[in-house]
Amino acid sequence: MTDISTFNDSREGDGQFGDYVALLKPRVMSLVVFTALVGLIVAPGSVHPFVGFVSILFIALGGGASGALNMWYDADIDRVMGRTKGRPIPAGRVSEGEALGFGLALSGISCVMLALAANVFAGLFLAFTIFFYAVVYTVWLKRSTPQNIVIGGAAGAFPPMIGWAVATGGISVESVLMFAVIFLWTPPHFWALALFMNDDYTKAGVPMLPVTHGRRVTRKHIFGYTLILAPFALALAFTSIGGPAYGLTAVIFNILFIRGGWVILKRSEDAANADNFAVERRFFKFSLLYLFCHFSALLVDAALRATGVL
Repeated sequence: MTDISTFNDSREGDGQFGDYVALLKPRVMSLVVFTALVGLIVAPGSVHPFVGFVSILFIALGGGASGALNMWYDADIDRVMGRTKGRPIPAGRVSEGEALGFGLALSGISCVMLALAANVFAGLFLAFTIFFYAVVYTVWLKRSTPQNIVIGGAAGAFPPMIGWAVATGGISVESVLMFAVIFLWTPPHFWALALFMNDDYTKAGVPMLPVTHGRRVTRKHIFGYTLILAPFALALAFTSIGGPAYGLTAVIFNILFIRGGWVILKRSEDAANADNFAVERRFFKFSLLYLFCHFSALLVDAALRATGVL
């Protein structure tokens, strides 16, 4: 009996740790870490490997802090949405107060430590990013306007600029264009998700574009943003961090992205309902590949420059 109780206690402890990890939104954090790392690596100059490692660690913690604060504030709507009701707070595994304290503590630690490890500008930039996501997007925009993901998407686009700031102490055309690619990619990415998660957003009262203006308008906006995104993505190829790998990637993937937006635009709602939004789901998944390949191509060109090939 004693052995079984001890085993159960250890399992409960493991579960609590996992719940706090879940508060950090690991999937979102992985995108933050990857794009910030690319920004740091492709930036001019050199950063000591240890400084680079701890900087990315604190940027990741900052991204996780944003996620925890988002889950704290959105606990009420997370309880309503099928996609989010299993999260730690609505499931009752972590209290709202614990999530708030956890998020605030990580915010302070990550920003201060990044400022000490890298430079003050990078630390302040991270603080602004956390504030933008937790307050400007989560508290203000998300429940007040169908443009929530358009403006709020800036928070997810800042990480490569922060990585660049770690290496250079400032910003540049290159870092702004990396920001622009993610910023303009975010609306079609999330609106594709919203097309097939529309019922959840409707129940929760979140004014996503399909909820307020309907799916037909949303499809037009998705296609429009794929057209706006393409020249910014291609422009990055002609900067100091671009190269043949990135240029080829940008041409191929933007053609495919625009084509995907066009297919979504021409879809009828009867066809979408008949196949359970299969096309929209594929576009959503492809959008993740789109972003990953663009930033991976920047790394390839950086490696080619470092070896003297370019």
